[in-house]
Amino acid sequence: MNDNLWNQEKAVGGQCVRDNSRTGSAISRGTSYDWADSATGKDHDVKSYAGTVLGRHGGWRAGKASTGLPIRVGDRRKVTVSWDFSVSANPGVMNVAHDLWPHDKNTADRQDQPTDEVMIRLDRQGGAGPLGTRYGSVSLGGAMRDLYRGDIGWNVHSFVRRTDTTGATLNPDDFTRTLVRRKLLGDDKYVSGIESGTEVFKGKGRLDTKAYAVTIG
Repeated sequence: MNDNLWNQEKAVGGQCVRDNSRTGSAISRGTSYDWADSATGKDHDVKSYAGTVLGRHGGWRAGKASTGLPIRVGDRRKVTVSWDFSVSANPGVMNVAHDLWPHDKNTADRQDQPTDEVMIRLDRQGGAGPLGTRYGSVSLGGAMRDLYRGDIGWNVHSFVRRTDTTGATLNPDDFTRTLVRRKLLGDDKYVSGIESGTEVFKGKGRLDTKAYAVTIG
């Protein structure tokens, strides 16, 4: 679990991350937050991304023997990510999303920036918008999604679900293959991390995960 306050200087407030329980391969957890803009912050600044990480994130990495990651995009490995959650009423400006981290090698470490970021949004509140501009649309995982592209030093591909959901079982390979077919991502990239959490721009609310699991076949 990762209490990621990567934009904390642009915010005032705080948040709490709770590790509730584990049943088999599924975990239950929660996040509560209360964030407002600091003197240097803007409404469009993401203030935090509390989430669950499998594999690598920043300078932290668990080995392939225990996580199954990294996996080469072109190898078409089946990955099942299931998530059942709830969002509080009036949770401010925020979204709930999966985040995949491709690198150009299978030994990525602290000093290695990702080449890409693939966000799969399940829920968004308060008008939380994706980075970049709309590139197209696609039907994946039983829902229509708009694809956005942006750049923050690496390519950010955001699949934004047109209708919000509080539960989904998805195969991330469906999303990386869509990018490969559109020549937006290479088969030679390695997905080194799978992160799932809530991006908060501002406001007060909470996300409660009833069950979350990742299975790599």
